[in-house]
Amino acid sequence: MKRARYRAGQFRDYVRPQALRPRDMAEIRRVLPPPLMALFLRQTKGEQAHALRVMQQLAASDIQTGRLPLLQAALLHDVGKTRAPLSLVERVIVVLVGRSWPWLIKHLGWRPFVIARSHADWGAEMVAEAGAPPLTVKLVRLHQSPPAPDDTLLAALQMADDDN
Repeated sequence: MKRARYRAGQFRDYVRPQALRPRDMAEIRRVLPPPLMALFLRQTKGEQAHALRVMQQLAASDIQTGRLPLLQAALLHDVGKTRAPLSLVERVIVVLVGRSWPWLIKHLGWRPFVIARSHADWGAEMVAEAGAPPLTVKLVRLHQSPPAPDDTLLAALQMADDDN
């Protein structure tokens, strides 16, 4: 039941996202140089708010090594979705199918599933072209892949993404 309430809140926040506050934008600008900020701004307001929550959760952690690339990846991990935006209905279907039958997303060629599978690679290409550090590119590319046992940064990014 708790998960259902959480998903309902996500749906509400996506349909009627709040604009980021000036202090949020200032926090983001401290992390992202102008070329990466331009990518961040291409995301929907709902994706921006999600990315900010992911970054804030990671910023509150005790991670020090790789901190700036991790925070950049938090803000840009879903930027690949801007290459082929999904409708609200498509997003809902991808989330529901991904939770219930994740193997379908990996094997079916329906456009929303292709986007769900490909957005991490697309995002990594985009942030690399914008001059992101190699670790940021790696984290964006792998944010939906199982982390190696010693990859604490990727595991932290995935946990924050799942929590938000």
